[in-house]
Amino acid sequence: MFIETETTPNPATLKFLPGQQVMPAGTREFTSPEDAAASPLAEALFDLGDVSGVFFGRDFVSVTAAPGGDWSALKPQVVSILLDHFVSQAPLFAGPDASGIAVPGEADDLDDEGEDPDVVAQIRELIETRVRPAVANDGGDIIYRGFRDGVVYLTMQGACSGCPSSSATLKQGIESLLKHYVPEVAEVRAA
Repeated sequence: MFIETETTPNPATLKFLPGQQVMPAGTREFTSPEDAAASPLAEALFDLGDVSGVFFGRDFVSVTAAPGGDWSALKPQVVSILLDHFVSQAPLFAGPDASGIAVPGEADDLDDEGEDPDVVAQIRELIETRVRPAVANDGGDIIYRGFRDGVVYLTMQGACSGCPSSSATLKQGIESLLKHYVPEVAEVRAA
């Protein structure tokens, strides 16, 4: 098995491609060793000590080095853990199934009530079809949180969370796209 590695716009994060499916659907982000207890793979990566974030995408794993972490020493260790995991076909999550694992974030959604449902549907479709695939290429994900008074609220995850260029991505990339196709959008903000 060969694990391909790609850089991301976030210099602290590398994207690892095992050449097979990682998550059957959705994404999952771990931002602390406590969160990582839900996944033996994420837990093993945090156990390296120099890891501050792990993100599972459809066909990739993004790993963020802790401040002061040295990728030249950390990268071979991460690759070794990933190889062991995928070659052994170990489960991604602890327990017999994933039913007991809480997926954070939904509680932070804004209420779209009072907004035009057609506008909200158009925003969501653009994010799903145009934005999320592009962000996944950079080792992250973007989650729609709501639309209120002309403002779209989004959350960046994985390599995109904390990336120096994430605010530029939100403003110049995503905001421009949404304003172009949905005139009701006045601004995009991080939730």
